[in-house]
Amino acid sequence: MMLLDIKNLKTYFYSKRGVLKAVDDVSIAINRGEFITIVGESGCGKSTLAYSILRLIDYPGKIVGGNIFFDGVDLLKISKERMREMMGKEIGMVFQDPMTSLDPLEKIGDQIVETILEHENIDKKEAWDMASKLLEKVGLPRDRVNYYPHQLSGGQRQRVAIARAMILKPEFVVADEPVSMIDVSLRAAILDLLMSFKAEYNLSMLFITHDLSVARLVGDRIAVMYLGKVVGIGETREVIHNPYHPYTAALLSAVPSFLKREINVEIIGDIANPREIPTGCRYHPRCPFAEEICRKEEPELEGKDHMVACHFPLDLKID
Repeated sequence: MMLLDIKNLKTYFYSKRGVLKAVDDVSIAINRGEFITIVGESGCGKSTLAYSILRLIDYPGKIVGGNIFFDGVDLLKISKERMREMMGKEIGMVFQDPMTSLDPLEKIGDQIVETILEHENIDKKEAWDMASKLLEKVGLPRDRVNYYPHQLSGGQRQRVAIARAMILKPEFVVADEPVSMIDVSLRAAILDLLMSFKAEYNLSMLFITHDLSVARLVGDRIAVMYLGKVVGIGETREVIHNPYHPYTAALLSAVPSFLKREINVEIIGDIANPREIPTGCRYHPRCPFAEEICRKEEPELEGKDHMVACHFPLDLKID
């Protein structure tokens, strides 16, 4: 049932100014066929979590602790060669901006075919046919294999990026803000495309977004991150309609209301410097409900179906 199991992951960045704890003791499990959405403000550690799974953390960053089990194999203990074999075939990646992930000097078809030939023992003609068929599947004409990235719109480039990630039908995909660079009018189509792959291939996904209105459409569960920690996690409907953590409630307050009743929990000030994490609950300087214990003791992530790290969880029960 379980496909990905992240245990006590720590990814830090080192500099003369100090240690930046981008991901600080995070544990998340993802089942086969499950989409988990990671939400939070910029700087909370969402993308670092994604890049840690893929082992794409560069100097001065370093994964300093924890395990990432994929189908029972610890990704942090296998060789770089084995990780390269898994990327594309078993694990796919959709980056935030397809203009930076697609090579501007190569045709779309060549870039998809390269992924196929890296892992499959087939001839180039067959690989090109596979690429053409998949472009058609993601809603693009087959002749787009002969286009360069700059000849496509933003939405079309993201469809190409999704096609490249899905060409070998991986079990698991990491999607880092895949619709944030896309026009609002096209976002629903991209989300529908990802959901269609989930249904057809029993795909599992870690979907990163700062937008809870997007998260509610995609995730089976939502995990809320703040300053490197998961502060809440649960089924999507439960998290949105009963946001226990004040930070989750504040994020919902910032979204044009898609609920029957407005949520009015204010976020005070800006997110803290990750090099200077507050004592106790790291959210307490911005929380309107903080008390003395919040300044002294860091709350544990507790609960069953809906877990929360808060000394005084809310009970809003929003209709």
